[in-house]
Amino acid sequence: MNVRDQSLHAGRALSVYGETISSRLLLGTAGYPSPAILTSAVKASGAEIVTVSLRREAAGGKAGERFLDIIKDLGVRVLPNTAGCRTPGEAIATAQMARELFGTDWIKLEVIGNDDTLQPDVFGLVEAAGTLSRDGFKVLPYTTEDLSVAERLQRAGCQVIMPWGAPIGSGRGLANVHALTSLRAYFPDVTLIIDAGIGAPSHAALAMELGYDAVLLNTAVAKAADPVKMAAAFASAIQSGRLGYEAGLIPPRDMAVPSTPVAGTPFFDLD
Repeated sequence: MNVRDQSLHAGRALSVYGETISSRLLLGTAGYPSPAILTSAVKASGAEIVTVSLRREAAGGKAGERFLDIIKDLGVRVLPNTAGCRTPGEAIATAQMARELFGTDWIKLEVIGNDDTLQPDVFGLVEAAGTLSRDGFKVLPYTTEDLSVAERLQRAGCQVIMPWGAPIGSGRGLANVHALTSLRAYFPDVTLIIDAGIGAPSHAALAMELGYDAVLLNTAVAKAADPVKMAAAFASAIQSGRLGYEAGLIPPRDMAVPSTPVAGTPFFDLD
């Protein structure tokens, strides 16, 4: 077994609503230059879950049907999302339509509260999550890094929490590392997936080094000069970050610590 295989199989596997997923990279499907590049990027990423916007596909007519055929041919799990929804009622209705169209009770729940930052409306998010969970949905909510919101989402029935790293499409990486570290420590047994704001493979590696279970991204791959190569880069970064986390990172220090101690070491006077 080579290093790459070891990183894929090391430690606790990713569990999403009781299902074991091998890849810790979830990939969005919007904004790619062509269907062929999308197909190649998904394959290069090794992703087993891809997100799809119901609104885009429903409005796409024949193009939407061809897109769904492409996704089906990839043999991956489709995670519909409620992108663009501004109210709980709108998100709930969209999720219900997605269940009929895609034949899945998994839903990436988005309720947007601000048009400039695309920050989640956490109040509407919790309301919609509770309603959908009671209706049998397996909800993966896009939220902030706020601890109290995560607690409420858990009580609403969410077994997976997806805090943002930074605003959608911003490419800023993990804007609030301290809060994300606290969230991971506070929910050690909950599946936590960083969603949004990732711009570089190093951002994804850091998320994994913090102990996050997976990363969901779209723009950083779809808008890259070479989406296929970038997808492979993210796959490698996530594997490396996870392996580093499982190996046990040394804690940061304020002062230098010699790797070769001098105590008990013989000294020779050459004069």
